[in-house]
Amino acid sequence: MFNKGEKATFSKTITESDVSVFAGVSGDFNPIHINKIYAEQTMFKKRIVHGALLNSYISNVIGMQLPGTGTIYLEQNSKFVKPVYIGDTITASVEIEDIIKEEKGILKLSTNVVNQKGELCLEGYAIVKV
Repeated sequence: MFNKGEKATFSKTITESDVSVFAGVSGDFNPIHINKIYAEQTMFKKRIVHGALLNSYISNVIGMQLPGTGTIYLEQNSKFVKPVYIGDTITASVEIEDIIKEEKGILKLSTNVVNQKGELCLEGYAIVKV
């Protein structure tokens, strides 16, 4: 079955297209994500990637690798620690933290996203059912 400490990752360089398509699909056209001039006037000084887009890369790991196909979310918690910018290469990581109810396939996973510098950008956990 599954063991505490098992890990899987997914890495991707985030492109302009990723942010634009995500805005279109989600309907989140917050100017901090899509308007360069607006973003330059914020504390970030440039456009930042949608937090939900980062969560989708965690979902990629959970649904495709660990635990894998057929896994469903029961809960997700995310703390956004550092912004991610267009052009950053991120790595989303998932680790089995606890087997909550083995007989029901319920796991607690620690989740995080780091950028190309190894800086933590998102940390959290997910409760899933396999």
